[in-house]
Amino acid sequence: MSLTDAVFTLWGVFALYWLLAALTAKHGTRRQLGRTRAVVLIAGLALARVFRNGGLPVHNSAVRGVGVALLVCGLGLAVWARVYLGRNWGMPMTQKDEPELVTAGPYKRVRHPIYSGLLAAALGTVLATNLYGLIALAALAAYSIYSAKVEERQLCATFPAAYPPYKAQTKMLIPFVL
Repeated sequence: MSLTDAVFTLWGVFALYWLLAALTAKHGTRRQLGRTRAVVLIAGLALARVFRNGGLPVHNSAVRGVGVALLVCGLGLAVWARVYLGRNWGMPMTQKDEPELVTAGPYKRVRHPIYSGLLAAALGTVLATNLYGLIALAALAAYSIYSAKVEERQLCATFPAAYPPYKAQTKMLIPFVL
């Protein structure tokens, strides 16, 4: 099995877990799936074109090793955050019936660790396989920041006493930085 095959197998296992875990989530009252689908479609088309045409493969084994480590750690962070959210998890920018504010586990250090983990995993994928994936990564990063800001407005409205102090104490995506 090639490294590229292994990377995409990891993503496949992650996607399967994510789909199965979604079955236990609370029902949502507000959905904005159109934008989510558009970003996923654009990123998917960009990646498909890159890998179909050979793109700009990474040849340095140290860079590829760092990429694999980022991929594994990023997916691990996303799963850890998803476990802590429990039934409160949902598609980006949705509101849940009977929401709860989760500030434990990875949420103790960053407000959006799932986005952080997915961005780290995507960067790892790029470094391990093909640098043209940076285009899709840029789109994913922009979408993640946009989604996080929308979700934060919703959380401030839902938890007016608890969310602003939590927001002031934690970073959005990267501990101690952003």
